[in-house]
Parts: sequence; structure tokens; C-alpha cells
Amino acid sequence: MTLSTSEWGWLPPALGSWPPILQALTLGLATFVQEDIPTLTAAVLAAAGSLSTAAGFWGCFLGIWFGDVLLYALARGLGRPVLDLKWVRGRLNRVQLAQHEAWFARRGTWLLISARMIPGTRLPTYLAAGLLRWPVGPFLGVTGAAALVWTLAWFGLARVFGTQLTGLWTGWKDVAALALALAVLAWVTWRAFQRTRRTEPAFPGRNAIGWKRWFRWEFWPAWLFYPPVVARYIHLSLRHRSFTLPSAANPGIAYGGLVGESKIATLTELFASSPEFTAEAWSLPEGRLSDRISQWRSLVDTHRVGFPHILKPDLGQRGLGVKCIRTEDEALACLKANPAPLILQRYVPGPLEAGIFYYRFPGEVRGHVFAVTEKIFPTITGDGRRTLEELIWSDERARFMADRYLARFTHRREEVLAPGETVRLVEAGNHAQGCIFRDGSRLATPALANQIDKISQGISGFHIGRYDVRYPEESALIEGRDFKILELNGAAAEATNIYDARYSVFQAYRILFRQWGLVFEIGAANRSQGHDPCKPRDLLQAWRAASALFDRYPLAD
Repeated sequence: MTLSTSEWGWLPPALGSWPPILQALTLGLATFVQEDIPTLTAAVLAAAGSLSTAAGFWGCFLGIWFGDVLLYALARGLGRPVLDLKWVRGRLNRVQLAQHEAWFARRGTWLLISARMIPGTRLPTYLAAGLLRWPVGPFLGVTGAAALVWTLAWFGLARVFGTQLTGLWTGWKDVAALALALAVLAWVTWRAFQRTRRTEPAFPGRNAIGWKRWFRWEFWPAWLFYPPVVARYIHLSLRHRSFTLPSAANPGIAYGGLVGESKIATLTELFASSPEFTAEAWSLPEGRLSDRISQWRSLVDTHRVGFPHILKPDLGQRGLGVKCIRTEDEALACLKANPAPLILQRYVPGPLEAGIFYYRFPGEVRGHVFAVTEKIFPTITGDGRRTLEELIWSDERARFMADRYLARFTHRREEVLAPGETVRLVEAGNHAQGCIFRDGSRLATPALANQIDKISQGISGFHIGRYDVRYPEESALIEGRDFKILELNGAAAEATNIYDARYSVFQAYRILFRQWGLVFEIGAANRSQGHDPCKPRDLLQAWRAASALFDRYPLAD
């Protein structure tokens, strides 16, 4: 029996009369849309003599394989850069990502083979292989062999069953989908059971965080929270006809503060213009460990910097690598663990800290305080019975960031705290490191706004960003006096009051959308005055260089 290609909606009616090379090309492109139906169709038509067998086979095989490789390449080339974006890295659990990579490395071969056999699993599996950096060579080999066997099987079965193969394929697809659903359900049930058995006796609070996390957006993973913000950025880029326009928002800061800006550069300028409001800081450039140790000792002696003091990366984000140094041994360990350029900064006890987001349009006489964030450093108090780990898991909020806290206190997690003994869980005033943020609008007085504006106008080329400051008491900040600037962040800084647990996610988006609108508008105003934004290529290179440094930073205090 001879079949016409017009009976198969996936193929042009005249395909059977086309040259074999065009037949193969058409089939290969069709597999990009849906793999199984074009392959099944080509196999049945080839068996019936309505299509060139060689063209059908090679077109389907190469189309399937190239499509697999394309998905892998997209995830590897674009997925990882998205995970490394400045606003994503701080919220992403890098330890869990490394664990997923190790897990896929052990099981990748069988996952790829089984994905070829089970419809509906291929897209996520191939994307995961790229995202988790499964090696290119094995991926090409496994997917190529699987696609070859898969295509041969279709064409062989078509010779035996003819048009009946379509009914068999439909039945197999339904069975495979049901089997996959049952397998996923069984796996989820088993994991939940294992987790309950493992954690419930010691840490009852641990079992509740899984589902509760989804009702507290401040703990959402970056991939869930940031897509609307990315969409807003793209929308603003199209409106202003520049993807890198925010780099012109602060002409006096490298890349406007989007990425790769030097903290010591802004701190040095701040100290020159407003020394009474700036925490002293000095640079420790990269170099041989012995030279860095000598330079650290020289700075400590020359400027009489006692313990504790701060060592932190010159290029940083979200508190990464910030260490509170209390002994010489801790300083030597930090210098050894982090070869990147560092800042030695005099410790400001506070004990209070805030983030102040400021902006001023070019030409404006006075700037504005956009948002103020109060930072609360969480603590746990001992009872003489429970270990530090048990106290963290039993705390209503700390349990949501228990993995990060416990990684910071690995050597103390089994320690039983004495009654009344207090342990501060984080030193860096950053939400990603476990600090608690509250909206501090009540602190945004005219006196504070005037003082922040005066400081800001003393910094050349600065128009928008966030100050992180410490102060001894609330009245000091309200009156615009007696506070110390720890650092100044540029265009990529967030108005961190959004992380107030009392805010809904929609309120947070509204604030972030307005903030990015200001960044683009100020960038456009500066562009009109001759400050051109950087080239996308230069921004990408700066981001890659910064990302390479971030991966080397030790866990923050």
C-alpha cells in the first residue's frame, strides 16, 4: 500500500516528490517542533514507499540529536549566567546547586537514556544537563547513541506494523505518562517520609519549613521572585533604547554600580569629603600571601586598628565574603582563604544598622531619600539544655535560614548554650546572609534627608544608590548625626525595605519597579548630558570577571 503525505498533517503534500536532501531537511526542522510525531510519520511513510528511507532516517535522527544539543547549549550558555546575575547570586543556595551538580554527574547517563524513552521528560532533562554543567563529550555521545537507537527502532517497527504503529505509539505514550506520574508521586512520598524519619525526633521545626516557605515570599528562590523584575528591566531597556543605560546613572562609579565597582574607591572619596560620617578603610590588593600579611600588619599598626575589625572583598555583593576579624589567626585564615582584593575596615559597633536608598536627578538642587531599611541582627538565647543547632531549628524565623546559619557555626552546632547566653547569628547586615529587614520609613526625617543629600553631593558623579550605615541609637539617625557609612552601592543596589515580612510580594514589586524606573530615568538624563552608557560587551566582561571572584569568596560572618 502506498500512502500519500497529504494524509499526515506534519508533512507538505508534495514532500514525497522532493529531492532527498529537502526531505531530510524538512523532517529535521519538523522535529524541532515535536520529535515523535514527525519521526513516526516519516517511518510509516518510508515503510509504505511514499518517502525516501535514507532521507527520512537521517533527517529525523540528525534533527532529534541537534535539537537535544541545542537545548543543552542554551541552558549551559544562558542558564548559568542568569544564576550568576548580581541580584540572583545572593538568594541562591550555592551549596545545594553544587549538590545537584554532583547528583547529576553520577546519574546523568541513565537520566538521558530514560528521558529519550519517556515522552515529556526530555526538555527538563536536557536543560538540567546544561544548567548543571554535565560534560559536553558524554552528553554528545549519550544523546547521539540514544537518538540513533530511537530512530532505528521507529523505522524498524514501521516495517513490521505499518500504519498500526500509530495506535501502538498512542498507547505507549499514555502508559508512559501514567508511569511517570506514579513514579514522581512515589519519589515525593518517599523523600517526605525519609525527611520526617531523619529530622522529626531532634528538630521538629525542620519539617514545617518546606511548605511554609512558599507562603513567605522573602525566602523564595531567585528563579521564582525575580522574573517580573527582569521583565521590568527589559521593558525599560526597550523604552529607553539601551540595555546598559543604568551604567550611566552614576558616571562617577564604574559601570554606574551595576557590577564590578570598587568599594574602596567610593569609601576613599567619601572619607575625603565626609570623614566624620565614614568608617575608615584601606585597600589590601591581591598578591603573594606573605606580602598581604605584611601589608595587613602594617596597616593595623600604622592606623592603630584593633580587634575586632572587618576584612571584606573590594568587589562584593550581598555580604559575600565579609569577615569580622577578632584574632590574628582569623585574619591570617581570611587572607589565605580569599586571594581577591580586600578592604580592611575599622569596626563600627553600632549596634544599630540601616540601609538608606537615595536618588537625585542631574540638575536637581536637592536629592531625595527613597527608602530606609532597619536591619535587625537575629540572635538565639541558650537554655542550658538544647544545642545551638536545636535552638536554630526551633526558632520561628531562624529555621528558614538554618542551613546558612549552621554553615557559619559548624564548629559550634553541637554546643549546648548556657542559660541566658546569646549568640548573634550574622555579622553582615544583608538579608541574603540572614539579617532581618524592616521598613524604616519613620526614620526618614528631613534632618536625615538633608545630611544624606549633603554627603551625596560631595561625591562626583553619584546620583542613585544605597548607603549602609551604623549608628549608636535611633535618635542619632533621625537627627542626621553620629552615624558611620560602611559602604555605598550604586545602580544595582536594592531598596531593601521590600524584605519587610509585613509587605506583600506585590508591594515589593511596586517598590522595585519604581526604583528601576528611577535608575533608567537618571541614566537617560545623564546620557542627554554626554555620559554614554557602557557597551554590552564591556558590561558582560566585567560581570564575568566579578563572577569569577565571587566563586572564590569564603562564607560570610
